[in-house]
Amino acid sequence: MDISNKVAVVTGGASGLGEATVRAYVAKGGKVAIFDMNAERGNAIVAELGEDKVAFFNVNVADEESVQNAVNAVMDKFGAIHICNNYAGIGSAAKTLSKNGPFPFAEYTKIINVNLVGTFNVARLVAEQIAKNEPYDGANARGVIINTASVAAYEGQVGQLAYSASKGGVVGMTLPMARDLASYGIRVNTIVPGLIHTPLFESLPEAAYKSLEQSVVNPQRLGRPEEIAHLSVMIAENEYMNGECIRLDGAIRMQPR
Repeated sequence: MDISNKVAVVTGGASGLGEATVRAYVAKGGKVAIFDMNAERGNAIVAELGEDKVAFFNVNVADEESVQNAVNAVMDKFGAIHICNNYAGIGSAAKTLSKNGPFPFAEYTKIINVNLVGTFNVARLVAEQIAKNEPYDGANARGVIINTASVAAYEGQVGQLAYSASKGGVVGMTLPMARDLASYGIRVNTIVPGLIHTPLFESLPEAAYKSLEQSVVNPQRLGRPEEIAHLSVMIAENEYMNGECIRLDGAIRMQPR
């Protein structure tokens, strides 16, 4: 895929990995719709990069009406959707059972609804629009969906039960979704990040930060959001990459704690 003049939807695009990906697509000549709930930051990115290239939509990914309205608005503004990047997600820290009692049910379902159901919700509604595109490669290619999991999908730590379950679900959706959408010319892949330096890490004590860096095999540092964005661009551009879950983690393998 030539990203120039293509249209991407990026959930969680107002910060962190999502924002880095928004900037990467604009740098390649693409147009981007940010789906996020941080209106202040989202609108600031639009003002910086230009309303002709970027649009912000206040979206709750776990709400069907919210996503459908935003997708319709993207079609009205840009006329098509070719790429969907699902980054929107939340975390939690609770054990199945602890001194405080069982894992709070409402907290568990909230994580699943945002991270797993929300990813599916956006993917299915965006896929409906991508399927309307004219093939652009002389064959059947119409677009790509790029979801985001985590190494916690494979090596969830103590207290990551809900988060790991949600991200494991995203990994599990990847191949069947790619198979479901193959006849429409839509590829599906999942990025599996390790420890990426987002604003969350700024609040850590230096000793804790250094310890996390040392847990990475090589290079011995945290990943950078622009490295995730680079992988997203590569996935979009490489038409033969489909049905894959790609770890970008410096060969880290998470320990129980």
